Amino acid sequence: MLVLGTTNAGKLRELAALLTPLGISCCSLDGLAGAVEVEETGCSFAENAALKATQQALALRRWVLAEDSGLVVDALRGAPGIHSARFSGDDASTGHDRDAANNALLLARLAAHPNASRAAHYACHAALADPDGQIVAVSKGACGGMIATDPHGAGGFGYDPLFIVPEYHRTFGELSPAVKAVISHRARAMRALIPALERWLLPHRHPAGG
Repeated sequence: MLVLGTTNAGKLRELAALLTPLGISCCSLDGLAGAVEVEETGCSFAENAALKATQQALALRRWVLAEDSGLVVDALRGAPGIHSARFSGDDASTGHDRDAANNALLLARLAAHPNASRAAHYACHAALADPDGQIVAVSKGACGGMIATDPHGAGGFGYDPLFIVPEYHRTFGELSPAVKAVISHRARAMRALIPALERWLLPHRHPAGG
């Protein structure tokens, strides 16, 4: 079973839905004995994904798929970026309350730049580590959009109610999970990893000696 390097329920739902068609069973870190707290000290999404994958794989001696993702807003010089989950502070509440606090802060920061572009993109970097803590595959995905002036829709999580996908004229919070599973940054990163996942995790595709 593949371990997904997250305790975020929203990310778990999305990742599990993307992996199920491949026949790969998975579980999250939530309540998993031996899982460790990983300090996300990297300076990029890619570095943080690699840190989470390698450290959890070594601690658990299992295959781990980790990703780091967030919202990049042009007018805020790339913020919240790698700090997306804790944009409103490390001591902020969790779950929907934290999402609401992060969204409120994002709107407040953009309100200070009323004439600036509201262009933004979601970014995701993923890393697959073997039980020895070696990274065997990496991928990335992105989805471009705009930041709304107020939230729309109750779907998704994080900044989804504010993230407008121009092609659909709706936010991720308004789009169905099926649509998001095709166009999202996370979906694109996962699809790029499919050959590696099939090679390493499906028994009939294991390389000789692997």
